[in-house]
Amino acid sequence: MTGKTCLVTGANSGIGKETALGLARMGARVVLVCRNQQKGEAALAEIRRETGSSQVDLLLADMSSFAAVRTLAETVRQRYPRLDVLINNAGAGVRQRTLSADGIEMTVAGNHLGPALLTMLLLDLLKSSAPARIVNVSSEAHKGRADLDDLQYEKRKYNGFAAYGQSKLLMNAFTFELARRLAGTGVTANCLHPGVVATNIWPDDAPMIIRIITGLMKPFMLSPRKGAAVSLYVATSPDVANVSGEYFVKSKPATSSALSRDPQVIARVWQWTLTMTGVNAVA
Repeated sequence: MTGKTCLVTGANSGIGKETALGLARMGARVVLVCRNQQKGEAALAEIRRETGSSQVDLLLADMSSFAAVRTLAETVRQRYPRLDVLINNAGAGVRQRTLSADGIEMTVAGNHLGPALLTMLLLDLLKSSAPARIVNVSSEAHKGRADLDDLQYEKRKYNGFAAYGQSKLLMNAFTFELARRLAGTGVTANCLHPGVVATNIWPDDAPMIIRIITGLMKPFMLSPRKGAAVSLYVATSPDVANVSGEYFVKSKPATSSALSRDPQVIARVWQWTLTMTGVNAVA
């Protein structure tokens, strides 16, 4: 990865930090994107110390804020002449229905719309750096149910876990359409399930049932380093250099849900994403 520039969102802890560490060890220039400056600076110092690399940078952005994402994209375009790998790793669960700075339900804003907007704003840079890769960190939780007529839980009773799964369904459907539109450009787009990883994705005040289940499962969960292995494989392996539009589990192509592969669902998700983010045309 020497000479390549990689951007990782949500890089201050968990899978994101381990992914950034792995890329830095491979010789890449790594751009960490974190929401919290203090945690971001701690991660930056740790990665520089452990890898001995001076080619690790930190940028700050709240991925649920469109303004922050647009500022981030502009900074990346101005500061870096190329972008070889974009890893949309940032994601979180929310206990109660909360609105983002743009008035959008927080889970779908931070887990899908923000990453999608960043991707679309950086497409030209990725294309000019081709071969390049877009890697979206999804989850097997995407296989739950979704209501395309109520993606922001304005009509339904809010359920944090269901909202999280729905946001990952949208991410997968978006990825598959993006891959189709990028065919022939030298830029690939794939999504993945990192495994059941022990991370802090759920807040301390998460519903009791989630805390109980997480507590019981924790001894059997993967470490963040093992979870990052799938992201690193999809982002760097020569074996998948020309693979696009796939969903990876355990570093192998797997079956995404039928809903996420439904052409009508994909078309609706794509158009909804463009409408919500204010992007008129892409790819």
